[in-house]
Amino acid sequence: MKKYLPALAVISAAILWSFDGVLRQNLYALPSFLIVALEHLIGAIIFFPLLLKGWKEVSALQQRGWISVLWISVCGGILGTFFYTKALSYVNYIDLSVVVLLQKFQPIFAIALAAIVLKEKIAIRFLVLAVAAIVGGYFVTFGNQPLNEWSDKTMIAALLSLLAAFSWGSSTVLGKHALNRLSFETVTSLRLTVTGAIMLFILISTGQAETISQVNIENWKYIFIIVLSTGSLALFIYYYGLNHLPASHVTLYELFWPLSAVTMDWYIYGRVMSLVQWLGAALLLGAILLLSYKNKIESNQ
Repeated sequence: MKKYLPALAVISAAILWSFDGVLRQNLYALPSFLIVALEHLIGAIIFFPLLLKGWKEVSALQQRGWISVLWISVCGGILGTFFYTKALSYVNYIDLSVVVLLQKFQPIFAIALAAIVLKEKIAIRFLVLAVAAIVGGYFVTFGNQPLNEWSDKTMIAALLSLLAAFSWGSSTVLGKHALNRLSFETVTSLRLTVTGAIMLFILISTGQAETISQVNIENWKYIFIIVLSTGSLALFIYYYGLNHLPASHVTLYELFWPLSAVTMDWYIYGRVMSLVQWLGAALLLGAILLLSYKNKIESNQ
C-alpha cells in the first residue's frame, strides 16, 4: 500500500484543487491580491513548526537552492494563485471547466522555458503537439463561436488562466529542483513563509492592508476552508507526491483535476461543455499526455 501513497497523494491534491475553483468563486467580490495574501499568511502560520524543524536544511541552502525557493514562492505562490483567483472572479463570463482545463498548458510552458533558459533544443514533435494543444485550448474556451462573437471578459479570463498555467508550470520545474535539496515538509513551509512575508510587505508598503476590513465573516469562513483543504494542505500533499514520483507520472495523475472540475461544474452549476468543447478538451489533454510521455522516454535515454 505504501508504494501507492505518492500517486494517491497527487490524485488527492488534484481532486482538492478542483474544489478550490468552486470555493474561490464565492470570494469574487474581494480583491484577488488580498485573498492570496491572507491564505498564504494563514498557511505560513500553520506550517511554521515544520519550518523550525527543518531549519538546518534551510541554513545549509546554497544560492541556486534559494533561487528555486524564491521562484516557486513568487511565481507559484503569488502570481499563479493571483491569476487563477482573478480568472475565477469572472464567474459570469467563463465556466470553471474552461479555467481548469487551460491549466494543462503547464508542461508546454515548462518545456519552452527550459529551451529559453537552459538552451535545450526543441524537437519538431514538441511544436506539433504544442500547436495541437493550442487548438484544443481554443475550442475549449470558445467552442464554435465565430471571432466576432468572442466576449472580452471571456478572453481576459482565458488569458489570466494561461498566465496562471505559465506560473505554475515553471514552478513545477523549480519545485522539483528545490526538492533535491530540501524535504517536502521544509519546501512547503518555506514556500508559504516566503510568499506570506512578501505579500505582507506589499500589503503594508502599498497601503492595501486596510482592505482587510472588506472581509466579512462569510469571507473568512471560505478563506480558512481553502487554507485547510484546497490551499496549503493540498500543497503539502502534492509536494509529498512530487518528491517520490517522476514528472511524467505526476502529469498523468493531475488529470484528475480537470476531470473532477468538469464533473463538479455540471453537478453544482448545471453547466455542460458543448461537443466542440469536449473535442477540444480531448485534443488538449491528449497532446499534453503525449508530450509528457515522449519527454520522459527521452530523459531516460
